[in-house]
Amino acid sequence: MWSNFFVQQDEEGRTGVAGQSGGLAGMKGGRGQRRIHKMSDSQEGKIKLAFFVSIVGVTLTVLGMGTEFWVELAQPKNFSGNQTCQMAHYGLWKGCIRTLWVDDIDPERTSCGPADLPGESNCTYFKFFTSGENAVIFKKTTKKSLNLAAAVLALLSLTMMVMGSICIAMSLSKGVQFFLKPASFCFILSGVLVLLSVLIFHQSVLALLSSDHSIPLHHELSWSVACVGSAGGILIFGGILFIILALPFSPWQKCFPHKNSDT
Repeated sequence: MWSNFFVQQDEEGRTGVAGQSGGLAGMKGGRGQRRIHKMSDSQEGKIKLAFFVSIVGVTLTVLGMGTEFWVELAQPKNFSGNQTCQMAHYGLWKGCIRTLWVDDIDPERTSCGPADLPGESNCTYFKFFTSGENAVIFKKTTKKSLNLAAAVLALLSLTMMVMGSICIAMSLSKGVQFFLKPASFCFILSGVLVLLSVLIFHQSVLALLSSDHSIPLHHELSWSVACVGSAGGILIFGGILFIILALPFSPWQKCFPHKNSDT
């Protein structure tokens, strides 16, 4: 009788342990079967397309910032009275003085240039960021505060572009739309900073020209400014696209609600 009692108690204990382990396994299985909400393939494609637009703006910004063709300053081609003339072109970090042959210049052009003509070139980096000295170009002195402000804004815009790209990469890797709003903020702000950098740089050019009037100069903004200005508009447009994609509904669906065919 006692042996049957202990055998019965042992079987009940095993049954209880098996039931508990089965319940824990069921709970783990239920947790593992929870589906993580991810964006659809079409939504992911739209985000990649908007990101491509923003990358175009980033590329144009880097291309424009790394070159020294933001502005061209040209003397009259007959100012020196010999067979050569001088012109200058510079950007945020470096400036160049070029000596060109007058015979290579278009006869209808009164000033020396353009900068893509063959000739001797002497390029130096500005000392705004090291010793704090102003640059002197054709007896005209730069205003380093404006040049520094333009350069700092350009660097801040690059920082915001990197942060926006990181947000988009995390959004695509995690499959969530939460990072689209901070990405849109970063790209829009970077575009605004780029445009402000161009405006302040133009003011620095005007300050340079007004510092001395002994040598007449013809100035014009060059292709680097066109790249950076276009990049600012593209970045703002890309940020707006991310805002639209982050909305919980499509603006087109709100304006044109879908009609049910069964009714």
